[in-house]
Amino acid sequence: MIGRRQFGTLGLSALGLAAFPSFAAAQARRAASGHDDHLNKALMDCAAACNACQQACDSCAVHCMKQVAEGHEAHLVTAQFCLDCADVCANAARVVSRGGPLSKLICDACAVACDRCAQECEKFPDDEHMKQCAQECRKCEKACKEMVMHLM
Repeated sequence: MIGRRQFGTLGLSALGLAAFPSFAAAQARRAASGHDDHLNKALMDCAAACNACQQACDSCAVHCMKQVAEGHEAHLVTAQFCLDCADVCANAARVVSRGGPLSKLICDACAVACDRCAQECEKFPDDEHMKQCAQECRKCEKACKEMVMHLM
């Protein structure tokens, strides 16, 4: 006898399999149209930009925490933005690199996160570390927006 938990798991699995054919069909249409090569390049470029941004944001968050420890309280909010942006970028890189069906959604979110993080880091124009983080965020934001255009 199947319990409720197993029945629920089977139902979700069936739902996932039911959605897969439409995703696979869309992938096949793109491949047949020659759009696939451009899409694959955009996917890999976007994933690389997201990875670079994640690393820059993690590094900047550590830098900001050191600033906070030295009494520069204004860096606390920026550190939080950097940590959140790093997480969004890391997840976007994973979803995009495998060409997941939620790539557009995560790229939209990543572009917004990168814009907000860059705005926070740009509040400290004399800090080279934060300037570099803002630059990586702007590159990632651009790559994500380009990725979204490929997925429309």
